[in-house]
Amino acid sequence: MIVKEVLQNGLTLITESMPHVRSVAIGVWLRQGSRHERVEQTGISHFIEHMVFKGTRTRPVEVIAAQVDSIGGHMDAFTTKEYAAFHLKVLDEHLPLAVDILGDIVTNPLFDPIELAKEKKVIFEEMGMVEDTPDDLVSELLAESFWPAHPLGRPILGTRRSVATFKRAELLAFFKSTYRPGNLVIAAAGHLDHQPTSELIRRHFGALKPGGRQPATRPPAPAAKIVARSKRELEQVHLCLAVPAFPHGHDDRFAAFILNTVLGGSMSSRLFQHVREKRGLVYSISSGLTAYSDTGMLSIYAGTSLDSVNEVLQLVILELRTLRDERLPADELRRAKDHLKGSLMLSLENTGSRMSQLARQEIYFDRRFSLDETLASIEAVTDADVQRVAALLFRGQAGCSVLGNLGGYRPRAAQLRI
Repeated sequence: MIVKEVLQNGLTLITESMPHVRSVAIGVWLRQGSRHERVEQTGISHFIEHMVFKGTRTRPVEVIAAQVDSIGGHMDAFTTKEYAAFHLKVLDEHLPLAVDILGDIVTNPLFDPIELAKEKKVIFEEMGMVEDTPDDLVSELLAESFWPAHPLGRPILGTRRSVATFKRAELLAFFKSTYRPGNLVIAAAGHLDHQPTSELIRRHFGALKPGGRQPATRPPAPAAKIVARSKRELEQVHLCLAVPAFPHGHDDRFAAFILNTVLGGSMSSRLFQHVREKRGLVYSISSGLTAYSDTGMLSIYAGTSLDSVNEVLQLVILELRTLRDERLPADELRRAKDHLKGSLMLSLENTGSRMSQLARQEIYFDRRFSLDETLASIEAVTDADVQRVAALLFRGQAGCSVLGNLGGYRPRAAQLRI
């Protein structure tokens, strides 16, 4: 049973009772992310995500970790381009302590200057990890070139220059203006009842003063640019291709899900079978959909040798054209639908996944979609729908980023024309 309640101060609470489990996953979700930052604030949302764990008025940093460990809980947080989340998974009997801890870190962070200085070093190391992880780095390069001069093209972590300038007063001002009840969604799923959970939330979040409004945003204008970056120490060439895709609420999103599954979203996908299994040109190749409130991207990633880059590009573009120009065979459509439905149903056996789905549906749709409704939407997609969506997405020139020991190599625009 799913229950939604809006507190008097504007905070939204959504719970789902799952009587057959013993755990509870609960998360505090902020309806803002890195795309809502000004350019000089780049990375501040992610930095605050780190800092709330570094001590509160009542809990030193060591106590937060010790209390979570003492109950065998799992606590984590993340920041995306459109939202941030702080979540805990515990046994049902420990839900009161979980709400107490979440309420404390999200409403009473100290932003201690000593911890702030240390955390800058941690985030610089996190940036170094991205630099050392080629598939992450080539994706960052793609986003920056695909959405130039737009917040969606900027890194969530920020830059070394922007993070180095953060001061306590700036963090505190951003926090106080952003972490307001109208911007917060609390989602919980597991062995719980709504009313006792609501009483806990009111106790720890009810005193927050009303307020909170997302800053105005503008959709980006995609650019089919080619960006190449040489990194001599890399053995492989890593490449990403991208075309514009649909935002979260688009009517054709389920046809796009199936299109992506067929293209590169599974081990039986065309890219995996035709480029890796049949020709052995790559170890890893896949496609993925990224959706935001007002735009989206379908991207393809591959890692290959420098000698094989042109052939891989040729094969990828060929697959896009084939999906655009030919109907899906019935067995392939059936397999893609069953893959999507199976993956969805298996993921929702987990309380953490159920909690996340509650929050994301509230943030993007302001309503819940039942499992049966979602499965029916997948099942209703036809081969004509998939081809029509492919014709919408696969046209013109794809954007591309390339990373590796390139030796002067750079893809030509003609190679990326679909």
